[in-house]
Amino acid sequence: MEATPSPRISIETPPAYQQKYVMLNSNNSTDLRPPPKRRNVPRYHDHSSKSSGSFCLKCICCCLLFWFVLIILLAGAAYILYTKIEPEVPVYTVDHFDVNAFDVQHDFSLHTELVVTVKSDNPNNHIGFQYGTDSSVVVMYKNSILCEGKLPAFTQPHANATMIQIPLKGDSEFGTDLQEALVKNRKTGQIPLLVEVKAPISVVVLDFPMRQVTVLLNCSLVVDNLSPKKKAKIISSTYNYAVEL
Repeated sequence: MEATPSPRISIETPPAYQQKYVMLNSNNSTDLRPPPKRRNVPRYHDHSSKSSGSFCLKCICCCLLFWFVLIILLAGAAYILYTKIEPEVPVYTVDHFDVNAFDVQHDFSLHTELVVTVKSDNPNNHIGFQYGTDSSVVVMYKNSILCEGKLPAFTQPHANATMIQIPLKGDSEFGTDLQEALVKNRKTGQIPLLVEVKAPISVVVLDFPMRQVTVLLNCSLVVDNLSPKKKAKIISSTYNYAVEL
């Protein structure tokens, strides 16, 4: 009786451990190397915005400092110049008043010819004045213009007093109201007149002409008569000044 061969039991090497999850590359292969040891990558901050803002702030501060210093220097120079020059306003007065014609015409209009002499006193030692050509002088009685003229163009030096003769002529309406008012004023010996002067003047500082301004002068006069060929006496006078830049 043959013996039944016993079955062979083969002991094989167990398969390698398979990972549950496998990383695939683009070719669907698992041939991947492990990643290198991770390092901390240094961080770099962008300082460009901060530096540009700081530069703009420095520029603004420099500009402000420049203008501040410039204003201080100009103010100091102006103060020194002012204390050295010591500017004063010129004084204008009507010295005398001559009547060459004051005649009522056949059409009851009034023809007037006057010569007003104005004294311009410049007390400044370092400042002169240039009087321009575009000036005007008007003499009024009771808000009616009697005659007109203009100042001569001239240059007044420093520390100088100049007598300016201004010839004036005009023809105006002479109604009954003005005739009656003039008769009353003549009887009292007090005739009110208004002299308006408008003159362009340039200030000359140490021989350097400055910007031209317009000087306005209103002079309220009271004279004793307006008879032709007779010098009118000035009883009282009031002056008002203004300057237009």
